[in-house]
Amino acid sequence: MIDVTIANFQEEVIAASMTTPVLVDFWAPWCGPCKSLGPLLEKVELAYAGRFKLVKIDSDQEQQLGEAFGIRSIPTCILLMNGQPVDGFTGALPEGKIREFLDKHLPPAPEEAPPEEEPVIDSDPQAVLERLQHAVATNPADDNARFDYVKQLLSLDREDDAKVAFAPVIAQTATVRRFDSLKRWMDALDFVATHADAASGEATFDSKIAANKRDFEARFDKARVLMAGQRWTDALDELLEILMRDKAWNDGLARKTYIAILDIMEAPKPKVADGQIPPEDATVATYRRRLSSVVLS
Repeated sequence: MIDVTIANFQEEVIAASMTTPVLVDFWAPWCGPCKSLGPLLEKVELAYAGRFKLVKIDSDQEQQLGEAFGIRSIPTCILLMNGQPVDGFTGALPEGKIREFLDKHLPPAPEEAPPEEEPVIDSDPQAVLERLQHAVATNPADDNARFDYVKQLLSLDREDDAKVAFAPVIAQTATVRRFDSLKRWMDALDFVATHADAASGEATFDSKIAANKRDFEARFDKARVLMAGQRWTDALDELLEILMRDKAWNDGLARKTYIAILDIMEAPKPKVADGQIPPEDATVATYRRRLSSVVLS
């Protein structure tokens, strides 16, 4: 379930409905029936396992959206497919009626294939590294394999080897975002290696920040030290402090570095059945929402 506002309506509702039906729940905090319908909708969304997407719109806060859909009472639910409303209902329906409504429009659930026996994969860091090295050697143009390989080398503090593996694609940092993210990680490691203040730890930067909350250079340098130490969420928190005060600081440097860290933190997506959506890392999802909240504020 996603809270939608006028700012993200186009992306989360219209664009999303081009590939997955979107059920929009217009509600309000004071509405009693809304409080009973909401949990049922979330339960059904979970049970339908990606066959539709549920979003919620606070009709008090987003009156413009309510007017656009002609909402006259709440709760009201509107189902959109291919960018257009196709059906809706008003009032707190029981779960069975909600399912009946959805089943009229959603494609049937895929038949479950018998579970395939998953091969046992060695998760030892060195074994993972060898698999990724083989994948890159087999297909040097596989950007995903190269990203994961360089990331694994950096995670194991093999910076020189990482730079060698990264060299063939370094020119692509301007066009491939995840390669740019790796470059920013390596730049942070170089910063720590070549600056005495950085090598001595965070204390120097903390004292500068305590004296001036808007010392963005000190905050950014501290974030780079944290990034080099793979303290990802601490680095994100420091970058957020910059973004909350100046979203465009230094040509968006804090925002770009924040996005780079999210790229690095995100684990490879696990394989799922056709039609299902891979689970998202909870920490990454939380920090993505925080970034959106700050950028759109």
